[in-house]
Amino acid sequence: MVKERARILIVGGGYVGMYTALRLQRKLKAELKRGDVEIVIVSPDPYMTYQPFLPEAAAGSISPRHVVVPLRRVLDQCRIVIGEARSIDHAKRTATLTTLASEEEGAGEEQISYDELVLAPGSISRTLPIPGLAEYAIGFKTVEEAIGLRNHVIEQMDIASSTRDPAIRDAALTFVFVGGGYAGVEALGELEDMARYTARYYHNIQPEDMKWILVEASARILPEVGEEMGKYTVTELRRRNIDVRLETRLDSCADRVAVLSDGARFPTRTVVWTAGVKPHPILAATDLPLNERGRLLCTAQLAVDGAPHAWAAGDAAAVPDVTAEPGKETAPNAQHAVRQARVLGDNLAHTLRGEPLDTYSHKYVGSVASLGLHKGVAHVYGRKLKGYPAWFMHRVYHLSRVPTFNRKARVLAEWTLAGLFKREIVSLGSLEHPRAEFELAAGGKPPADPKGSS
Repeated sequence: MVKERARILIVGGGYVGMYTALRLQRKLKAELKRGDVEIVIVSPDPYMTYQPFLPEAAAGSISPRHVVVPLRRVLDQCRIVIGEARSIDHAKRTATLTTLASEEEGAGEEQISYDELVLAPGSISRTLPIPGLAEYAIGFKTVEEAIGLRNHVIEQMDIASSTRDPAIRDAALTFVFVGGGYAGVEALGELEDMARYTARYYHNIQPEDMKWILVEASARILPEVGEEMGKYTVTELRRRNIDVRLETRLDSCADRVAVLSDGARFPTRTVVWTAGVKPHPILAATDLPLNERGRLLCTAQLAVDGAPHAWAAGDAAAVPDVTAEPGKETAPNAQHAVRQARVLGDNLAHTLRGEPLDTYSHKYVGSVASLGLHKGVAHVYGRKLKGYPAWFMHRVYHLSRVPTFNRKARVLAEWTLAGLFKREIVSLGSLEHPRAEFELAAGGKPPADPKGSS
């Protein structure tokens, strides 16, 4: 049993952070009730985003509220701090934080001490010094970005429908996606499907008027589903008149013109960047050991190597894969993150109770990907599926994995209703500037872009 009060600090409220805290709530129920243990979670958002559902949220198949899980409701035995960790001094067992109240109070950063540390900040988009990228590109890692992209695509169709300038119309109906991984392919597939459906409600826009371009620097897309399914995906996308360009890079998107390494130039108002991720900057602001890629060096027990009382998993951790050859690490994906979080939670409880630790071992079972409504690819347990069966497996798998019965029921209800009624084609870009109309009425200046991202 725990001998004295112990504070467990979890940095990050994503997959690893939330699932580790959930596991600790179950494993340390008695200790939490007695006050022997305190669990503190520091997260910039009060919710966990289930990222595999972002493409469907962008396409309007799922409400944005049902893609996120509120931390305070699920982790009722934990203390939730909405803020960001700026640095960590593990030698002194302290973390430096800023919260939403820091600026209001004028007190600046604050410090919090801990006994056990769990680093699970996730990752951020990996960008390159490409001209125009910061000014014009859109990411696809958060629910806000997904809904903003949906609004943006529909707004571009509104612009194209209203203008008489053929150059503006062509740029508005050209959509460039950079990155052929899960995020890029699924986002492109779902949004193209949505825009194709939406075009039937425009008197002067046909699906073939739109240009959808996927740019991938390597020779294949969706490497997780295998070479055969990757080739099928390319064929399926091209059959839908999507321009898939392999072994091609984005050289510039300055002045709203996408310039590719093969010499092609596309005037466009939409560049979606999904070309990989990199470790969160907080990892570099610690005194913990990192590998050459900037991830925390961890043992198979999910402890930070050579740093007692520090733990990590998910995107932030380089965890050895004991099911493969020596030197190989587990892939930084949701499948491993959720399973690692359970073992991490168990090992934290074992440490507090003086028990032996468990070793994380999980053989990768495969992957599923959606390419739009009733379309998908899958490679699971050696079996390859495509089309409707793969799409159905994609939905079943992720419905089983989304946290809490509440979210499962809501997502299932939305899918059921979507099969009975027509799709929503509404753009709510004005949500990004909710005070614009009132400010104008009150005598203020309207924002440069009052209706959203266009």
